[in-house]
Amino acid sequence: MALLVKLSRGYHRFNSTGTSFAFSRRLFSNGSRVLCTNSEQSQAVFFPPLQKVMLPPNSFVGKVAFITGGGTGLGKGMTSALSSLGAQCFIASRKLDVLKETAEEISTKTGNKVHAVQCDVREPSSVEAAVKQMISIAGLPSVVINNAAGNFISPTERLSPNAWKTITDIVLNGTAYVTLEIGKELIKAKKGAAFLSITTPYAETGSGFVVPSSSAKAGVEALSKSLSAEWGRYGLRFNVIQSGPIKTKGAFSRLDPSGKFENIMTDRLPTGRLGTVEEIANLASYLCSDYASWISGAVIRFDGGNYVSIAGEFNELRKVTKEEWNVMEAMIRKTKGS
Repeated sequence: MALLVKLSRGYHRFNSTGTSFAFSRRLFSNGSRVLCTNSEQSQAVFFPPLQKVMLPPNSFVGKVAFITGGGTGLGKGMTSALSSLGAQCFIASRKLDVLKETAEEISTKTGNKVHAVQCDVREPSSVEAAVKQMISIAGLPSVVINNAAGNFISPTERLSPNAWKTITDIVLNGTAYVTLEIGKELIKAKKGAAFLSITTPYAETGSGFVVPSSSAKAGVEALSKSLSAEWGRYGLRFNVIQSGPIKTKGAFSRLDPSGKFENIMTDRLPTGRLGTVEEIANLASYLCSDYASWISGAVIRFDGGNYVSIAGEFNELRKVTKEEWNVMEAMIRKTKGS
C-alpha cells in the first residue's frame, strides 16, 4: 500500500514503511510558463561573489600567458585578471576583430600589453603560426590556458558527422594541438610552465544532449592528467577546472536559447546562484601562479555544489517543509519491523 502526500513542490509517494519514495516535479504549467521564477534563491545571500582580483599585485610580472578563446566570456575574464596582475597576455581565436577590441580594452584598463593573435585551434598549422608569433614577440609562455570551446544542445540522434567533428576538433583536438606545440618548445628550451584547461562537471559524469562536448572534454581531462604524470619531469604542470553554470552570452545562447532553464539550474544549486566570470578568473589565476606550484594533475569542480546536488538520491527532500517533516516523522515512528 502506498500513500501519496502533496508537498510544497510536487508529490512524494511513500510505501507502507514510510521510508522509500519516488519524486516527480512539474516544471511547466499553463503552456510554457516556468514555475520557478526566482532568479536567485534565498540562500544566495550567504554566498556573495567577490568581484575583485584575489592574488597580490604583480604576481605575474615578467610572465607571458597564452589564452585560447580569450576574446570573450570566460577567456576574456581570465585574461583581464592575469593582465591586471602583470602578465603579458596573448589571446587567440579565429575572430581577429573581436580579439583586437578585447586586447585594446584590457590593455587600456590594466596598463599591460595584450596581444591579439589569430588562431584556429582546429588547424595544427594555424596553431604553429600563432605560437611562433608569440615567441617572436615575447618568448615562450609561463602560462597556457586552453579555454577555446564549442557546444550546443541537441538530441544526439539529430547530430550529423560534421556537428560531431566540429565540437571535438575545437575542444579535444584544439587543446591537444596547442598543448603539444607549446609543450614541445618548452621542453626543448628547458622552461617550466603551468597549463590549465577549462572543462565541465559532465565531463566526469556524462550528459545527454551535449554528447560531443561531454566526450571531448573527458578526453581533455585525460590528456591533462596523463601529461601531468609524464611531463612533470620537464617542469610542466597541468590542471583542470570543471566549470559549472556561469552565465556568458556565447555559452547561454547555445545552451539555453529560450531562457527557460536558468531558473531551474539556479533552483537546484545549493549556493542559490550562478557563478561569475570574476570567480573563475581568480581560481584560474591561482592555479597558474607560483602559489600553486605543488598542484598538478588536479581536476577542480567549480559549480556551486551542482554536482553533489544532482548526485544525491534523497537531495530533493530539501524541498520538504517543517510541517511536512512533522507528518512524515510521525509516519516513520509508527513503522514496525524491517
